[in-house]
Amino acid sequence: MFGKDLTRRSGACCELCEASGVSLAVYEVPPVPVDPDIAHCVFLCATCRDQIEHPKKRDLDHWRCLGKAIWSQEPAVQALAVRMLRDLNSEWSDEMLETLYLDPSVSDWVEQMAL
Repeated sequence: MFGKDLTRRSGACCELCEASGVSLAVYEVPPVPVDPDIAHCVFLCATCRDQIEHPKKRDLDHWRCLGKAIWSQEPAVQALAVRMLRDLNSEWSDEMLETLYLDPSVSDWVEQMAL
């Protein structure tokens, strides 16, 4: 439903890792509202989506890309990136989070999110 708008917004790249030339799918960032809302959607590649949905498959090196995504102007992208960094709980992910300022609404979103 939001495919064209997300393609324009993302430049046809994964909004977390910036992979291009790959299949992208809409991912609704929790908590998912009752009515579909593009503000709660991000465009993700299969690698990011699979690793979000299956934590045991996570490749820490893949997620170093989040250093840029945490500064996204899109609250959904920023909230998902911050949540992933917190879940990774590594030295480098903690360092990325130390430098970040979050708008209170994004911070609240991150706290409500359950992946």
